[in-house]
Amino acid sequence: MKIIQEIIKEIEKVVKGKREKIKIILATFFANGHTLIEDIPGVGKTTIAKTIAKVLGLQFKRIQFTADMLPSDIIGVNYFDVKSKEFVFKKGPIFTEILLADEINRASPKAQSALLEAMEERQVSIDGVTYKLPEHFFVIATQNPIEHGIYPLPLSQIDRFATSLSIGYPSRESEKLILKREEVKLNSFRDAVVEYKKRQKNIFVDNKIYEMLLDIAEVSRSGMFEIGLSTRGVISLLEISKSWAMMNEREFVIDEDVVEVLGYVINHRLKDNEAAKKILNSIY
Repeated sequence: MKIIQEIIKEIEKVVKGKREKIKIILATFFANGHTLIEDIPGVGKTTIAKTIAKVLGLQFKRIQFTADMLPSDIIGVNYFDVKSKEFVFKKGPIFTEILLADEINRASPKAQSALLEAMEERQVSIDGVTYKLPEHFFVIATQNPIEHGIYPLPLSQIDRFATSLSIGYPSRESEKLILKREEVKLNSFRDAVVEYKKRQKNIFVDNKIYEMLLDIAEVSRSGMFEIGLSTRGVISLLEISKSWAMMNEREFVIDEDVVEVLGYVINHRLKDNEAAKKILNSIY
């Protein structure tokens, strides 16, 4: 069995009946993207993030976003050390490998903005000094559906998420397994992380796939949607398609890879859950 299939099977020991969602999150990680999960409370958003971190053998931290949160609560702060008589930087929880930004839309836009540089450039700047984040820095953010006391994510924030998804309710059989609460021992696959990230970069993309991506971008900007797909969004679609091909044990991208991941890449950007169908119908 290929290692990637072993990783998925290991995660499924805890996260029941959600194989495609697990694959999308892993595909996003291997493509060096970030993912946004929008769903109601209690369907396993935190569990899936913690389990993926444990199986991949990566450091995990969780930030509970609140209305009174400040950027320094995320990034960290400079403070004056009396003993050394100089300012010292105390790192915030963003300095981790897998970061669960829980209920991100409960924080103000000012606090949310603390993630912008980190998600795009994998670094943070404070008082003119830049600090690098870990190589495998990966944000899994959760967002509440529209309700009282939330701040909609600005477009600049939304566009930095390569993919978005909903976990949804488990099937009856999966929920029965969850209710049994059986203890499972999870194996770690940290050694495979670097290998699969390198493999993802080397996935071959034929010119017809590039043309397909450009067709998708063109249709999205034709007036069908309020705002079309950004160039960053097209790059995300390319990279997630490469990851999807790799996870399906191919060395090249095919049309079906793009079609299968399209909705996960564009729906949060185009504000339309039927966006993928509309675009594909226009192209084909």
